Amino acid sequence: MMLDESFGEDTIFTPEQVLENRGRVAIFIDGSNLFYAALQLGLEIDYTKLLYRLTAGSRLLRAFFYTGVDRTNEKQQGFLLWMRRNGYRVIAKDLVQLPDGSKKANLDVEIAVDMMALVNAYDTAVLVSGDGDLAYAVDAVSYRGARVEVISLRSMTSDSLINVADRYIDLDQIKEDIQKIPRPNTNGYHHRAFPGIKVLNDEQIGNR
Repeated sequence: MMLDESFGEDTIFTPEQVLENRGRVAIFIDGSNLFYAALQLGLEIDYTKLLYRLTAGSRLLRAFFYTGVDRTNEKQQGFLLWMRRNGYRVIAKDLVQLPDGSKKANLDVEIAVDMMALVNAYDTAVLVSGDGDLAYAVDAVSYRGARVEVISLRSMTSDSLINVADRYIDLDQIKEDIQKIPRPNTNGYHHRAFPGIKVLNDEQIGNR
């Protein structure tokens, strides 16, 4: 049964109780999907705030960020370096040029494989993507006993993905929590710690 933001009178658990029972959390972010969703919202994401919001006080196992890369793009390389140094495990794949001249890198397989490979190490998977191709992986993870929360822009999210998720959150509903606030006299991203996020080390993961 899917849980969402609207809970009726007959609901057994409140939203707060659902969050309290998240256990160990693993985050899987489809970088391309998130980029286009943010573009639709006119939103510049603060990735420090994003990780804090997605973790929501739970114990963080890993936060994966999947993206296609252009090795000649220095700005992108700098951004990914910042991500690696600030709590994200970056999974990068070279962009492939398509016949129409556009470039794309599909990382659905990588996301699905990682979700399945780690399923015994986490209690809740947070998938930031609206791609319906991931619905089968989400369903498989659920059958292994993990909860799955899907976060994406509703207009870009497949119904099949929402239907197999335990909880769906429209990105539009949390944009205030994750937007980047312009700061005077600053350039680029700054390395800073994540307050209040409990990250599990490899020994703790192995002792599950």
